[in-house]
Amino acid sequence: MSDALDKAEAAVREASTDTAAVQLAFAAMELAKLAQQQPVQQPACQHQARTGRSAGEWLAIGGAVCVGSIGLAFASIALAIAACCATGCFLILRRLWQDMQRKGR
Repeated sequence: MSDALDKAEAAVREASTDTAAVQLAFAAMELAKLAQQQPVQQPACQHQARTGRSAGEWLAIGGAVCVGSIGLAFASIALAIAACCATGCFLILRRLWQDMQRKGR
């Protein structure tokens, strides 16, 4: 990029007929050089970056997962028991209904 700036600067020096244009071109060249020399500063981050989780956090996460999985297991067992009870009630009621239909004839 500096080659392009040097070529442009040489071309501006050769074009000395229009002094106002030459002055503007030199000013633009100086601004371009200053912009090239000074790096643009990025705004600083407003938050702190976390390096990682501590051992206590990992233990808490593991404990929460264990408690949650045990709760899920108990809920599944309760659902299975409820399904068995509902099936038993349905079979008993169906048998009673069949007996009542036979006696009613």
